[in-house]
Amino acid sequence: MVGLGNPGRKYRRTRHNAGSAAAGLILGKARLIAAGDWPEGYVALAGQGERHFLVMIPGVFMNNSGRAVAPVVERYKVAPGRVVVMHDDIDIPLGEVRVKRGGGTGGHLGLVSIVEALGYEGFARVRIGVGRPPAGVDPRAYVLSDFPKEEVEEYEESIARAAEAAMEMALGEAHGAD
Repeated sequence: MVGLGNPGRKYRRTRHNAGSAAAGLILGKARLIAAGDWPEGYVALAGQGERHFLVMIPGVFMNNSGRAVAPVVERYKVAPGRVVVMHDDIDIPLGEVRVKRGGGTGGHLGLVSIVEALGYEGFARVRIGVGRPPAGVDPRAYVLSDFPKEEVEEYEESIARAAEAAMEMALGEAHGAD
């Protein structure tokens, strides 16, 4: 599982860091077996019951996510079809979580980077709705903004649902092993 976001305190509570927030929630609930810094991020081997899985939070900016993800996929011999990427999506209303396998990137530069680095677009995605920017607001500035107080509870609930969906995809029998 990969939780996309940007590194650093400045971005921690932004819309663009929804994926890394979901990954952090997974790590907070899972049994950690081994964890540590990777050259381009943080990687943990975790478990639930008898099942084991990797969780990665890239330590690079969103647009370079593939540079962080591809070496982990290669080093641990993870089939690209077993990768689950959690990310923000402005085309989904705030609070909604949608799951899909493969497809386009919707212009999400983190996904573009991963597709280019893996040479594969069929990985699973847990799309976390952060809503559309208001009229006149640049989408790039919008995703890099913090949530207003009145949206925080709904955002946190969606992060919990996204973490649960990612775990189901990563551990579920229906996910397959492309």
